[in-house]
Amino acid sequence: MIPRANWLAVVVAFATVAADQLSKWAILSIVYKAYEPPITITSFFSLVMVWNHGMSFGMLNRPEAPAVTSYAILFLTLLIIGALCRMAWRTTKRLERIGYALTIGGALGNVIDRLHFGAVADFLYFHIGTLGWPAFNVADSAICIGVFILLIAASRNSTVAS
Repeated sequence: MIPRANWLAVVVAFATVAADQLSKWAILSIVYKAYEPPITITSFFSLVMVWNHGMSFGMLNRPEAPAVTSYAILFLTLLIIGALCRMAWRTTKRLERIGYALTIGGALGNVIDRLHFGAVADFLYFHIGTLGWPAFNVADSAICIGVFILLIAASRNSTVAS
């Protein structure tokens, strides 16, 4: 049974996974069936298709890397998710719970891709001319927002403790 205080985290995590997987399904099944990527939306934003075999924002993205690298990344991600779940379950602070839930949901969304496709589907690309940030997805955004919330919560906790 899930304690009442943890329901919010469970709902946020599952909503994050759902939003991530729905966005990837829409891009892969609808948008890219009608249009060839890249699709220019504005002068600074495009939809692209990048299969990320590495970690966040393309780190260690080498499709030719041995399968052991992919399994190591998957195993490490699952260990981190387990640790984050434990921390989320133990915290009594609502803001921390939300931060953990977003991070967990984002990580789970990317794990689903790795298990299903062998890589993570990245498609959001912000750029100025030829200079751009590596392509990412909704899960990556949730992870970044979740970590940012956890940093704010930690900052609040250290301010209160001082």
